[in-house]
Amino acid sequence: MKTKILVAGLAGASLGTEIVKCLYAAGQYGIYGCDISPMAYGLYSEKLKGTFIADPVNYVQSIIDFCKKQDISCIVPGGEQPMVLLAAQHGLLKQNNILLAGNSARIIELFSNKEKTFDFLKGIGVPTPRTKRVHNPGDLEDMSFPCIVKPSSGTGGSDSVFLATNLEEGTLYAELLIKNQREVIVQEYIGVEEGEFTIGVLSDTHANIIGSIAMQRTFNSKLSVAYRGAKGLISSGYSQGLIADFKEIRQQAEHIAKVSGSQGPFNIQGRVKDGVLIPFEINPRFSASTHLRNMAGFNEIDFFLRHVIHGEKNFEWTLREGYYLRSFDEMYLPLKNVKA
Repeated sequence: MKTKILVAGLAGASLGTEIVKCLYAAGQYGIYGCDISPMAYGLYSEKLKGTFIADPVNYVQSIIDFCKKQDISCIVPGGEQPMVLLAAQHGLLKQNNILLAGNSARIIELFSNKEKTFDFLKGIGVPTPRTKRVHNPGDLEDMSFPCIVKPSSGTGGSDSVFLATNLEEGTLYAELLIKNQREVIVQEYIGVEEGEFTIGVLSDTHANIIGSIAMQRTFNSKLSVAYRGAKGLISSGYSQGLIADFKEIRQQAEHIAKVSGSQGPFNIQGRVKDGVLIPFEINPRFSASTHLRNMAGFNEIDFFLRHVIHGEKNFEWTLREGYYLRSFDEMYLPLKNVKA
């Protein structure tokens, strides 16, 4: 009998839909999904056995109720917000015999806040871009330019990230974010000359490394570029590029995951300077490029579920080196089929 899994969060071209692809490819799961919006692309996937619209006000409880109704005992968060909300109620899920397949609550809380993330990394000796919190415009005066201005949380996929080329631009954008009640950080800009990488490091629940996989990103497609200008480039949330061994890069990423105490999926985005991987974003969850990794032989979601559900520890896989590219897909949804 197939293990029933709920993917929480299924917006289109997102982590949730990529997780569904990985689960489907493994062939041993009954896949269910939910989202707070009836327009979520993934709700209409033929790969799903059942779906529902989650209550945005009583989000976690509505998910628990659905899991009980369908006899689902495991949830995989399909995005950053579902991950944070569900991890905060880890105890309630456990009381209802529901497993949240993700990193530890401590790691999620720490790495979901960029200010805390980079303070922590600096404290354990991990090379990082110079990063500081912005409370008022004067905090930017000692920064070098260009620099990155972004919210301290909720920046997955380069959301609300800005490349400031001078003090005036940085000040204006920081003020805009602050006026919108966002906590703001500024960060040293690292160029792409030596490469930008996204690395997935998967650890077991005892913080032992299961495996890692690295992609060197390419920026020939608009899909992968959030901003390109004379002074620099900001990548988007749509990774594509070369997946190869990249042993030294993976070793550096594994070290970061190990010293951080990661106990699950751990995605590092960084650029290389003088041969050293410098992370500019760490997300304690599966990456939206997870299906590309599956295509390359590393089905991290299947591996992790087999570990947390069945206690498996050793996983054999063979890397298929090459370029992994992506695009969008389309769907026709008749009005009568819109989910309520």
